[in-house]
Amino acid sequence: MKLHPIESGNFKLDGGAMFGVVPKSLWHRTNPADANNMIDIATRCLLIEEGNQLILIDTGMGNKQSDKFFSYYYRWGNHSLDASLKKAGFHRDDITDVFMTHLHFDHCGGSVQWNDARTGYEPAFKNAIFWTNLPHWNWATKPNAREKASFLKENLLPMEESGQLRFIEHPPYPFMKGTSLGFDILFVDGHTDKQMIPHIQYKGKTLVFMADLIPTAGHIPLPYVMGYDTRPLLTLSEKEGFLKMAADHNYYLFLEHDAHTEICTLHHTDKGIRLHNTYTFNELFS
Repeated sequence: MKLHPIESGNFKLDGGAMFGVVPKSLWHRTNPADANNMIDIATRCLLIEEGNQLILIDTGMGNKQSDKFFSYYYRWGNHSLDASLKKAGFHRDDITDVFMTHLHFDHCGGSVQWNDARTGYEPAFKNAIFWTNLPHWNWATKPNAREKASFLKENLLPMEESGQLRFIEHPPYPFMKGTSLGFDILFVDGHTDKQMIPHIQYKGKTLVFMADLIPTAGHIPLPYVMGYDTRPLLTLSEKEGFLKMAADHNYYLFLEHDAHTEICTLHHTDKGIRLHNTYTFNELFS
């Protein structure tokens, strides 16, 4: 097995929304804001190369939305999903499985593309199966008013209409069939219903793809919960349990949204569980 970080693009979000009730005087120390109060955000995906399978975890925002839509998110930098796949030696047509932690637009927008010459919206990975879970699919396709702007029908329905959508139920997970991949899923409900947090055994380490449970290293302290979370008190409980496990068992946290830190570890301190070390993917696994 081999893993490849896939940088699919950077953007900005309002720092206040990203840190909820935590005041800017605290969160700006780790996530400095610009003049518009926007902080740097990554969409860092992960590609798993295992035998004949290529499993891509999340796909970023994509590029099919309107200029008006993207104007809200201040895209920056030169990263793209296709360029990152090419750097790893692959093309999107090589992908066999797309695992979506959840269906907010910045995690699954790249799963669907617009094609004027053919059918309009279509799956961006023509040879892949798209994996979510049924409770979250139902939550996303019948959205509540709070999350409606994050669940875009053009990101979702083309996967179903193509016949390429599948639902994860319980282990052993279907996309692991016939492989030796050490892969487990933690389901969490605070941010959105049935978000999936993959745990991957790789080179003697447990690498956890954090998605929106801990989006950046600045979100490690327990009360630092996003304003976007639908059940923030539940997030507190889920974070507390996960942070203890991560510190006790030396998990390596793969940060999807931290534009400046790829991977980190945690440790116990007098102030609670805090950041221990940070790593680039290459220095940790070279």
